[in-house]
Amino acid sequence: MIERTHADAPIEQRITLSHHLSLTALIWGDAAAPPLLALHGWLDNAGSYAFLAPKLAARFRVIALELPGHGHSSHLPAGISYHYVDYVSAVLSAADALGLERYALLGHSLGAGIASLAAAATPQRIDRLWLIEGLGPLGDDGAHTLQRFRDAYAAPAPSSRSLRLFASVEQAISARTMASGLRAELARPIVERGLAEVEGGYRWRSDPRLTRPSAVRLAEAQIRALLAGIETPTSLLLATPITPYLPSAMMQARAQQVPHIDVTHQEGGHHLQLEHPDVVAAWVLRHAL
Repeated sequence: MIERTHADAPIEQRITLSHHLSLTALIWGDAAAPPLLALHGWLDNAGSYAFLAPKLAARFRVIALELPGHGHSSHLPAGISYHYVDYVSAVLSAADALGLERYALLGHSLGAGIASLAAAATPQRIDRLWLIEGLGPLGDDGAHTLQRFRDAYAAPAPSSRSLRLFASVEQAISARTMASGLRAELARPIVERGLAEVEGGYRWRSDPRLTRPSAVRLAEAQIRALLAGIETPTSLLLATPITPYLPSAMMQARAQQVPHIDVTHQEGGHHLQLEHPDVVAAWVLRHAL
């Protein structure tokens, strides 16, 4: 079992980007240390770095940013969809608001895809790039483009009232473990941060619209062209056995587009930073030299 101590406790910071959008970050480490902006996965939050960030805090100021619609960050206004390109804009705006002229990026899953595109968009600002279980966003080979487009607009708009009501935090942790395969003690920091207390129990605080299907994805050729624009040294950590939506052939083809990349495989599940924080911390620090 992984034990957490008071020394692991981060500070929380609110980052206002506009009159309708504020993001939240959990921050570990000294303010004078080199900044490392960490991005979480889909339907996760900054709690996904609860075990890893304290192990990196002696070397970096780890800023675990919560993406729009996730964690304690604002939901997007009605009528505005969540899309990779807009996530990239939000991350770059948050870096500006935090005064980060140059910084390192760490991303997991969805966050790894966003970090990839942010590094391609602003290569002059990114010192180093670490990616866990992701390199670029989910792509489109054209086979299901039309059906995906129709399905997105046919899907009913979810609301907070449609979310499951949990009687306790423990019940929510149990639901998350069944959905993700994470052990309860690993899911706990994500779940505890991801719940809002409401009348009668708890509900997820993430925007229900995050579960709607995407109407449009970037074509695989476009993704590879963007990845070719990553100029910073990059390290990619992939789980074994492979995650089904990250097939080896696709990931290898994408990695070949990145000029300076090191690919490492680690036995474990999709949330390697939660399952093996010591191993992942050593991987980050080894490639920080």
